[in-house]
Amino acid sequence: MKPNNFAMKDWHLEHVEKIIIRYIKGISPDASSFEKRNFKKYSTISSCAKQIEYDIKHGVTTEEVLAVMQRIRYEKSFSELRGNPETVQRLDELEKQVSAPKKVASW
Repeated sequence: MKPNNFAMKDWHLEHVEKIIIRYIKGISPDASSFEKRNFKKYSTISSCAKQIEYDIKHGVTTEEVLAVMQRIRYEKSFSELRGNPETVQRLDELEKQVSAPKKVASW
């Protein structure tokens, strides 16, 4: 019997998709002040990248994250998201952020 080191990998992969969609969608024009405050706090590119890094630590690979981004970019079910040019731009920025090599502190 092989141990399952990443028991919640599927959950983390779904979480990556939700985080990406929430970031690229942006905020609705008629959002409440509470929604605006939460969006400002939790839906920045750095916050989104940190949450994706957390999911990567828990078993999701960078290739799977990029595959989710490609699926959002090309699948028919996400066509309404791609209608806005800002969403495509945000997706490009996030893809650059995730695929960029990480800087390691050296002593």
